[in-house]
Amino acid sequence: MPIRYKYAGEKGEYIDSYYSRTLYNPGKFSTLTDDINAKVCVIGGGMAGVATLHSLVEKGEKAVLIEANRIGWGASGRNGGFVSPGYSQGAGDIVKRVGECHARELLSLTTDAMGIINRRIGNQGKKLKENIPGLLDVSWFDEPGTVEKNVEFLNDLMSVDYEFWPKEKIRDYYHSNHYYDAFLKPNGFQLHSLNYTIHSAREAEKGGARVFENSPALNISKTTNGWKILTENGSVTVDELVICCSAYIGSLNFKLSTATLPVATYVMLTEPIGDRLKDAIKGKWGVSDNRFSSNYYRTFDDTSLFWGGRVSMFRPAGKKLEQIMKNDLFRVYPQLRGVRAAVAWGGLMGYPVHKMPQIGQLEPGFWYAQGFGGSGMTSTIAGGEVISNAIVYGDERYKLFEPYGLDYAGKPFGPIVAQTAYWLFQLQDTYKEWRLNG
Repeated sequence: MPIRYKYAGEKGEYIDSYYSRTLYNPGKFSTLTDDINAKVCVIGGGMAGVATLHSLVEKGEKAVLIEANRIGWGASGRNGGFVSPGYSQGAGDIVKRVGECHARELLSLTTDAMGIINRRIGNQGKKLKENIPGLLDVSWFDEPGTVEKNVEFLNDLMSVDYEFWPKEKIRDYYHSNHYYDAFLKPNGFQLHSLNYTIHSAREAEKGGARVFENSPALNISKTTNGWKILTENGSVTVDELVICCSAYIGSLNFKLSTATLPVATYVMLTEPIGDRLKDAIKGKWGVSDNRFSSNYYRTFDDTSLFWGGRVSMFRPAGKKLEQIMKNDLFRVYPQLRGVRAAVAWGGLMGYPVHKMPQIGQLEPGFWYAQGFGGSGMTSTIAGGEVISNAIVYGDERYKLFEPYGLDYAGKPFGPIVAQTAYWLFQLQDTYKEWRLNG
């Protein structure tokens, strides 16, 4: 029986966060209480599952989705909200693994996803998009020429138009002595990820899908022509099944469960800072840096600061978490010392050892899309597209992900190994900073 992951007292409802405090449509979806039939059932109501459902509906398939808690309850409703192409695995490393042609195809799935997200947002941009377009990737290290060369490489490989920013320009807007060269992703944007996921699920419902929350899948059994999924108060019998649970899969499927590690990450929202914010930050673009243990952040019109970062196997909460996040903030912007937190929260993401999404079939008709930790929201939309195209049209582009399979993630000892690796990567960041920056 799968467990419902709990975090800091969660009981199936949205945790206290910036996202849950700013929901524009908090109404609930139905709970499954009947035995129903459908062509396809998607298990998991995060962005990947909802994207798969929405894509199926757009192709004329009236599918069903079941979610153990609330739609967008997990990482999809707690993340940084940055939308841009790419994966957790760097573009250069993807080329080394699969070759340039294959890498271009994989990356193009995420650039195409940008258009899909914008199309699905439709006229709801003011409710779902936040701040001005553009995301900045800033180097923490003083490596003249490195960022500029990387921009040229990415523009060629991904057919994008990233803009190189020298150190002087980035420091005009972001007053941190830790920042050097940077590049702007002009078409990237900041998304209210929880509102978007709920919006997408409601649009799928309008198209004929059936969406059920607070309906955890308890067991999956094979039937003569498909699959039967039991929930607490009902069941779904289908021809094809898609699991999109990632870090929250519990013991629903052993092979999928052991292929990712549930890694915690954290975000803090400060109280409004007022005029002091300009002493540190003048830009409205979303920002992230290139350390392994990086920070990402954005500001809001009320001068509050949305600050995220860290990955860990430990899960601090409350005042302890707030202090950890404030210490990270004050390291980058010491001029903001004394700023108070309004709320801080954490969540789990599914991380594969190869840092790429895991997308494919366990057997004919049994699909999976998981392991999107660190890869961003475009990868989840891309996953939904390739799975739905495979189901409806027989499209085989999902096989692009075959080099990144269900590698064993080391459970139950994986978390210890992963935490040790995280500390080592932090030490590498520190050494590189000392060596290059002086």
